[in-house]
Amino acid sequence: MRVTVLVGSQWGDEGKGKIVDLLSEKFEVVVRYQGGANAGHTVEIGSKKYVLHLIPSGILRDDVICVIGNGVVIDPVALLDEIALLESHGITIKGRLFISHNAHLIMPYHKLLDSISESGKTKIGTTGRGIGPCYIDKYARKGIKIIDLLYPKILEEKIRQNLEEKNLLLRNIYNVEELDVEKIITQYLEFDKQIDVYIKDVPAYLNQAIEEGKSVLLEGAQGALLDVDHGTYPFVTSSNPTSGGACTGTGIPPNKVTDVLGIVKAYTTRVGEGPFPTELLDAEGEELRRQGNEFGATTGRPRRCGWFDAFLVRYSALINGISSVAITKLDVLSMFDEIKVCTGYEFEGKLLKSFPTDFQKLSAVKPVYVTLPGWKEDISHCLTFDQLPENAKKYLKYISDAAGIKVSIISVGPKRESTFFTDVL
Repeated sequence: MRVTVLVGSQWGDEGKGKIVDLLSEKFEVVVRYQGGANAGHTVEIGSKKYVLHLIPSGILRDDVICVIGNGVVIDPVALLDEIALLESHGITIKGRLFISHNAHLIMPYHKLLDSISESGKTKIGTTGRGIGPCYIDKYARKGIKIIDLLYPKILEEKIRQNLEEKNLLLRNIYNVEELDVEKIITQYLEFDKQIDVYIKDVPAYLNQAIEEGKSVLLEGAQGALLDVDHGTYPFVTSSNPTSGGACTGTGIPPNKVTDVLGIVKAYTTRVGEGPFPTELLDAEGEELRRQGNEFGATTGRPRRCGWFDAFLVRYSALINGISSVAITKLDVLSMFDEIKVCTGYEFEGKLLKSFPTDFQKLSAVKPVYVTLPGWKEDISHCLTFDQLPENAKKYLKYISDAAGIKVSIISVGPKRESTFFTDVL
């Protein structure tokens, strides 16, 4: 039996979609455990590129069952669009996709309130997809769950109650047009007819699958440093991408998790606002963005780019209990004569012993760098550790030691086949 949690180990965009697709060949069930359509997992197979926002990347393997857990907030419009897109490519969805009856629904007022909030004085850098406001309603016990779709009268009553409050805010506080109650009720009753076939008691299903000896891969969205509890608050997401969120977001107990795989980019990126100690604000940063195609899969926004931060990854490994990591986008660094690695932070003249998540201190730290020689050659054809240039091997060995991580997978290109397993590091 094997239950693996896959977690983004930086600020997101580490290449989780590709690694999930790769590992899905070895797993029977793949589960998404938190976040919403603000995530974008990109998988390239041959000449085709798939960008998935809600459905686990394992859906691209014909014999894999995919599950959306209760920790995910679901935009039914985005979900149905994604299902239609996959089916148009000949991918079977019915019978292979299950959705937790306890997952919460994103409503039109969540998206509107998210956009209004992001246009205010304090910008977090959200995608405007309604994720935060939906989680707010969830914890305020005003949320509408997938299971409510099965009870039209209760659903209608909840929508009316919520819209009475939201329209009051929209009219009197934000001075924007109220939302049409009847239109939203009709729309969501229609969603029920299309989504009902996928609804499942997910905790019961997953625990039974584990008891039967099936292998389960739990897929997080975003990254550990965007975790609402353990990330660089307030510039974080509204859920728990860390490995602990895999249990609360699925109903699988912690004692059934066998290992945690961290996904780590060979350099560091961040989208949105918030401190970023190793950010490159010069030509090297621009070149890194261009070579790495660092633009958001969901929004198209340019990602902020910087050197690998071993101090940050060491913290991520600590809070996630990471067993080993997959290093992605190593090929992007091939253009540099020299490559820097951050090994620690200096604050007010002293080296910090632990990673600071409070943004005031993190904004004031000075990264401590070690400079390593680059390899200046194409490595996209390399399919084993031994085939890598000597300086690429030294770089991997150095970041492995500096971050205290064991490397088990290395990716040298965007394609499915441009990835290999290793037991050297």
